[in-house]
Amino acid sequence: MTHTNKKRNTGKMVKISILVAMAFLLGFIQIPIIPIAPWLKVDLSDVPILIGAFVFGPVTGILLEFLKCLLSFLTGSQSGGVGELADFLVGLSLILPASFIYFKSKSKKTAVLGMSIGIILMIIVGILANVYILLPLYGMKMVGAKLTEYIVWGLIPFNLIKGLIISAITYVLYKKLSHSLFKVESGLTKKENLKEVTN
Repeated sequence: MTHTNKKRNTGKMVKISILVAMAFLLGFIQIPIIPIAPWLKVDLSDVPILIGAFVFGPVTGILLEFLKCLLSFLTGSQSGGVGELADFLVGLSLILPASFIYFKSKSKKTAVLGMSIGIILMIIVGILANVYILLPLYGMKMVGAKLTEYIVWGLIPFNLIKGLIISAITYVLYKKLSHSLFKVESGLTKKENLKEVTN
């Protein structure tokens, strides 16, 4: 390994560590937004993860999400790892499609398209994770109309709102951080850069 490659890899590891630390700390700020399900709380821990996935690619996004959830589990999980598992699955459902689509062709259009698809998958995976993992393991029995009400008025709006908030904040911050912190060209500003060259 050359000195340049070693330096680049070290720099990447430092940035990954910073992103994981930011995600872990943001996870402590949780806000309930659904009256019928106060245990569903929005946090912004996936914003640094999605930014990192946009910068380094979907594989790094998986690593970032795993490290965030692992760190949360090791520092005192209140759910015995159940909440961290659900958080990992739901987080990846947003991060993977968003970063995969954007990383193949960096532009505003692909960023919005990827995050939009990610939000849809986030809603679907959120329902499946709750119904088949969280509710049974927590001993919360919901069937019939009660389960339907929880899905329609709880899970769907919760994950929609959470996905929109995370995506919007990521969209705004990534344009700023991609140049200053990560030293990469952001596809979100490609049109603006082209205008500067042609003017």
